[in-house]
Order: sequence, then C-alpha cells, then structure tokens
Amino acid sequence: MYISKLNLVTDQKEIVDFIKRYSFGTIVTAVNNVANASHLPFVVSQRDGKTILTSHFAKANTQWKELIGRDVLVIFTEPHAYISPKHYDKEQSVPTWNYIAVHAYGKARLIEESTAAVEVLESTINNYEAEYMAQWQRLPEDYKTKMIKGIVAFEIEVDSFQASKKLSQNKNEAEKQRIINALTDSPHQTDQEIGRYMAKEQ
Repeated sequence: MYISKLNLVTDQKEIVDFIKRYSFGTIVTAVNNVANASHLPFVVSQRDGKTILTSHFAKANTQWKELIGRDVLVIFTEPHAYISPKHYDKEQSVPTWNYIAVHAYGKARLIEESTAAVEVLESTINNYEAEYMAQWQRLPEDYKTKMIKGIVAFEIEVDSFQASKKLSQNKNEAEKQRIINALTDSPHQTDQEIGRYMAKEQ
C-alpha cells in the first residue's frame, strides 16, 4: 500500500501489538489475476523470531485451496475516523480520514493433521473467550470431530509488514488537539479509539 514517510510505522512491537488488538483480518489471495478475500479471526504468536498468523476457513470456502504455494496478504485495519476541516485554522482545507492499517505478507501452510487442527481451534478459543474452553471440553467427541472436519486450519509465517498510521501528523498542535477533543467526545467508539491513539502521539 502507499504510505507517506510521515505515516510509516516500522516498530515491529508496535505493529504486532496492533494486530493482536485488532485481529479480525482480511486474507487476500490472487489466482490468474482474480483476487479473492475472506474475513477471519487470527491468533498472533511468535516462533523463532517470526510472527505467525493462525486461523481457519470453513471447508466450504474454497479460498483455502488458493493458499497452497502462493504468497498471501492479510490486512488488519481498525479503527478509523472521518476528520472534518472545521478543526483546521485555514479556510482552504478539505476533509480527510485518519486510520491505522497493517498489511502482513507471507506464505501459508495448511494444517491438515486433526490433532494440530484441534490445537488451532483451542488457541482461538483461548485468545477470544477462554471461559468457553470448559464448555468446549465437555462437548461430545463425535461433535468436535464433525466440527474439525468442517474446517481447514492454516498458519502464515509473516515475511514482511507494511504499516501506516495516519493521525494528522501534518497538522499543527492546536489543530491536532481540536481533533483529539472532537474524537474523544464522539459517541462512536472507533472515533474515540483514534482520538486515544492521537493523544498517545502528543
């Protein structure tokens, strides 16, 4: 993606922390110049100094077949907020959008062994709702086996990140403070979150 020098993020910890927090990503593949995308929850982990993204498709979603032997892209983007020109000093100003986005590139590997696929599901449970694990463990084995047969688990070893943090860095301090105040006072959660990110940069 295009990233201006002002908005470029290179701090690996900051990037990984962001995708752990906003871990519902869009996985993009391309075959014969036709792009395909699915929206999936990812578990983010580290292994041998590499970032690993783990998730699963419903088996009926045949995009999983497009992972084999190809580079893939996963996009993490949230939160975002409209920025009105009313916050700027100059009349000749236009609206814009503040946002944070990370693109993760890497190669995927299908996790076909059933025990390993169960581990993917259980790591997802632990990541998003650890309290559900006790209920999951009480479920009949034949039910869980049926669930496992209905998914395709995979992992991506990330080769590179592209990260952009567009938070009005090109505005003066008074303008930025007005934007922060407006966003944090907004009734919309995504506005508030962008406001908090901007405040951290002050």
